[in-house]
Amino acid sequence: MNSRTTKENAVTEQHHADHVHGAAPVDQSSLSQNEITILAETFRLLGDPSRLKILLSCTPGPISVGDIAERLDLSLSLVSHHLRLLRGARLVKGVRHAKQIFYEIADQHVSQVLQDMAIHISEDQGEE
Repeated sequence: MNSRTTKENAVTEQHHADHVHGAAPVDQSSLSQNEITILAETFRLLGDPSRLKILLSCTPGPISVGDIAERLDLSLSLVSHHLRLLRGARLVKGVRHAKQIFYEIADQHVSQVLQDMAIHISEDQGEE
């Protein structure tokens, strides 16, 4: 593991510890250029409606690729492609059960962002 990865892991662990223990939010001005780039890429990934629907399908709990494809009326190959990108961004994780892999939201941070944005959207719509 290189020093950058070690530093990024330490920063992530500290952010997680701060959030769990109720510490003040991270000062965005302290984010490195690399962290800002990763954050921008994460939001870019979430900008695709199919990927967002796939991510939301994983919110209630583990779900198979086939079930996601059926629920969203998408091809297995397209769902697999999107899941690979979401997994690469650490937004979902796969858990193998026998011959199938079930996908779920990677951690509470991802769930919280989705929940907060859904609330934000519904508040905005109520004001119109």
